[in-house]
Amino acid sequence: MNPHISLPRPTGGPSHFGSTTPSSRNEGLRMPRFFKRLFKFPQMDFEMALWEMLNLIIAPKKVFRSIYYHKQTKNTWHRPDPSFTYLLSFFLLLTSLAWGLAYADGFARTFRISLVFVFAHLLLLSLGVATLFYFLVGRLLGPGVKGLPGRRRQGLFNMEDGEGNELEFGYCWDVAIRAFVPIWVFLYFVQFLLMPVIARDYWLSLLLGNSLYLIALNYYFIITFLGYNALPFLNHTHLLLAPIAVCTILFFASLFGFNLPKHLAPVLWAGAKLRKDV
Repeated sequence: MNPHISLPRPTGGPSHFGSTTPSSRNEGLRMPRFFKRLFKFPQMDFEMALWEMLNLIIAPKKVFRSIYYHKQTKNTWHRPDPSFTYLLSFFLLLTSLAWGLAYADGFARTFRISLVFVFAHLLLLSLGVATLFYFLVGRLLGPGVKGLPGRRRQGLFNMEDGEGNELEFGYCWDVAIRAFVPIWVFLYFVQFLLMPVIARDYWLSLLLGNSLYLIALNYYFIITFLGYNALPFLNHTHLLLAPIAVCTILFFASLFGFNLPKHLAPVLWAGAKLRKDV
C-alpha cells in the first residue's frame, strides 16, 4: 500500500479539531472525535499507521502529503484516529521491557520503566510539545493581524476570516507524536542494541553513540518542520529547523569527552542504572 496523494493546497473553509461540519461550532461543546474513537479498535486504521511509521524514517515528506485530501473530505487537518498513538505506545512498551530486563533490578523496576517510557517519555512529552507549539506557532508563524501595521502575529489563528486559518490542537498532537518515531528508533531501539559498544570509554564508542543522538534529534525537528510546513496558512516555517544548528554544535562539543549514552540513556530517567561492565 502506498497512499501517495497530492492535491492542490486548500484555501477555503475553516477547520475544527474533532468536528465534521463547519456548523458544528454553533452546536455547543462536543467531544472531539479523537476521544470518541479511543476504544473503537475496529474503526482504527493500523495499516495506515504502520505505513506512516515506516515512511517517517525513509521518506517523511510522504506522510504529510495526504492531509490536503483529508482536509477536503473531513474538514479538519487533524486525523481523529488514535491508531498511530496506540501502535507507537505498543512498540515503546516492548522496548521498555527489553531495557528493563537488561538493566532493571526485578519486576517492579521493570514495570516502572515501562510506565515511564510510555506515559512520561511518549505521551506526556508529546502533550507538552503539542501544547507549546499550539500557542507559539500561531504567534510566530501565523498570518498577520488585519488592520495592524507590520507582521504582528496572533497567538491563536483568526477563526472569523473564513479562510481556514485555524491551527488545531489535534494537528499539533499529530505532528508531535509522529516526530517521536525517530527518537524511538534511534534512542530506544538502536541505542539498546548498541549499548555494550557505545557505552565504553573509547573515542569511537563516543562518536557512534553521540551520532545516534544527533541523528534522532535532527530527524525530530525535520519531521516537525514538515508537519507545520504542510499547512498553507503558516509562514517562515523554516525557522523550525533552527534547533538543528544548535544540536550540531553541541554534538561537536560533546566529542571532546562527553559520552551521551552513558549520561542520557532512556533507562536512566526511569531510575535504573547501567552496569559497569556494559
